Amino acid sequence: MPESDLTARKSYAGGLKEEAEALASGLPPLLVSAERIAATVSLGVHGRRKAGMGESFWQFRRYQSHDAASTIDWRQSSRSQHLFVREREWEAAAAVWLWRDNSPSMTFCSRWATTSKSERAGLLLLSLGALLVRGGEKIALLGEDSEPGQGRRALSRTAFGLAHGKQQQLPPASVLGRHAQLVWFSDFLAPSAELVAHMTRYRAAGVTGHLVHLVDPAEEDFPYEGRTRFEGPTGSDSQLIGRAETLRSLYQARFAGHGEEIAALAHRQNWTYLRHRTDRPAALALIALYGHLGGDLLTSRAS
Repeated sequence: MPESDLTARKSYAGGLKEEAEALASGLPPLLVSAERIAATVSLGVHGRRKAGMGESFWQFRRYQSHDAASTIDWRQSSRSQHLFVREREWEAAAAVWLWRDNSPSMTFCSRWATTSKSERAGLLLLSLGALLVRGGEKIALLGEDSEPGQGRRALSRTAFGLAHGKQQQLPPASVLGRHAQLVWFSDFLAPSAELVAHMTRYRAAGVTGHLVHLVDPAEEDFPYEGRTRFEGPTGSDSQLIGRAETLRSLYQARFAGHGEEIAALAHRQNWTYLRHRTDRPAALALIALYGHLGGDLLTSRAS
């Protein structure tokens, strides 16, 4: 190989290494926080594991009269006076796909919250991923090229995907496969018609959806008083109001109506809906969300 080509390759490899290290530098704290929350919320044995058709070994049990002779594990049986059957684990959902809204409005963080909607969504997404991989589920970040996977590698890949995700408000038109589940983290400020179109398309493909509605406390309480300037997510629009408190009741009614509309959209699709304020403990939302994936609830509110 020519020396010039070798030098170029070394330079390229060195650049990739620096880029990877820079990207990874911010991930450990987020992963550690997610793992800590997942451990706090730990729900014991994963609720969806049971005997059935599948490839993964689950357990041995005593042979029963209705069992076929071909299911007997003779090696295990030779160690005892009894016959044992090898059971395989039932394959539950094909995968759990995760999506976080990366639009500018998600970066909002008022002084009444300690984290932005985007940061809290990322923490919840990874915490849920940690719980799921502990239970043997396959996970993937929607929009990435990788297939759903299991274990720490899948969780780390999801964290990397969050770190360099594009500014995209709505999930991409991807084929997820029947019986898959989609967990969608957003403030759902996109037009209702677009939300309905995406939800309808996924449901028609056999996907079960779970909406997680992120809310900053200032967005709901509207605690502003006196002369206040309000700016749009991108900073292009602004409006100065002399006495902000005079708009509180009207604003709160409209904001509550927006949340009710999103919940109603989910209900019509037979999806679950979870509302979470960023000034409340993340573990509360994670417990409710994990229950949703098990099919325990239809509509809930974490507060």
